[in-house]
Amino acid sequence: MLNLNSTIDLNFKQFLRWWRKELDFLIPEKIKQIINDGQGVIIINSRDNQLSISYYNSGQEEHLITLDRGDKAVNLQNLYERDERLAKASVILRLSGQDAIQKELSLPAAAKENLVQVISYELNRYTPFNLEQVYFSVKQLSAKDESGQIRVMMILTTRELLDALYDDIKVLGLTPSYVDYAGSPNEFNDLESGYNLLPDSLKNNKANIPQLVHGSLGVLTFILILLVFAMPVFFEYQSVNELSLKATALEKDAKKVKAMQSSIDAAIDETNQLIKAKSASPDLVEILNTLSALLKDDTTLSYVQYSEGHLQIQGESPAASALLATLEASDIFANARFASPVTQDRVSTLERFQITVDIAKSEGEIHE
Repeated sequence: MLNLNSTIDLNFKQFLRWWRKELDFLIPEKIKQIINDGQGVIIINSRDNQLSISYYNSGQEEHLITLDRGDKAVNLQNLYERDERLAKASVILRLSGQDAIQKELSLPAAAKENLVQVISYELNRYTPFNLEQVYFSVKQLSAKDESGQIRVMMILTTRELLDALYDDIKVLGLTPSYVDYAGSPNEFNDLESGYNLLPDSLKNNKANIPQLVHGSLGVLTFILILLVFAMPVFFEYQSVNELSLKATALEKDAKKVKAMQSSIDAAIDETNQLIKAKSASPDLVEILNTLSALLKDDTTLSYVQYSEGHLQIQGESPAASALLATLEASDIFANARFASPVTQDRVSTLERFQITVDIAKSEGEIHE
């Protein structure tokens, strides 16, 4: 059954190593060869007081030479000169079962964070040696089981033996970067995640340079991939912001244009109203000309008023009643009527009249 209360184990270094392996295919092979200071591995096997030296690369191991330990007359400089691959290879000293021992231990899961220190305190209980007599390293074999224990492999060799082997190898012109055990060898393709019996005091600092280069390239590749995904988003974000600013500016301009359009529409409506009002009846000049043409010379006007489509005239005429028919016969006059009773002037014997007549709408207004 799945235990949801279990603690998630996050190993950042392990994650970075996995990430570097996954991204390793992105680096061109020529660049790998330039930056890789260890294109292969020189393996020194110690057995029966002899050193067997071989070269390993791309899954193939090639035996180079077998030497007696302590033979100071032998130097591998000539071998280096004949094979330039060796100058770029890492050196691993591999101890035999005569030189090292391994022991499987079961420890509490809490000891995982500091395995070396925990085993250092209990070393004399697990082995017949004390800490000053040996070099040891620890390799975890499995994760925490149901009982809360972890299984680890302890690999151990005596300081006297390893120091002597190291000195013999240095005489040959070689400097080991790793020391492991033949019964539990490290993987050549992933030495960084393996174990190393070589103490810090004997490690060659130059061996860390390839690791630093690989680590830097891994981090750089990770950053570049992040940028590949992040930069388009960033540029899209900038584009959206720019478009938003432009849209805001256009919206302001649109509001101004809309306000101007409203003002123009209002002016057009007002103009149309004026045109309609003006075209609703004939011009005053036309009214007066028509009135002058209709009235005979014996008819005189003393008062003319035009207001709101109505024309009112006052004057004298021999036959005032005949004026109504005369005005009605016109196209621009309609509904002619007396506004007051007709009277007769005693002196001139002419009839005084006051007539109101409507002004007919123009043809344009009628057609609308």
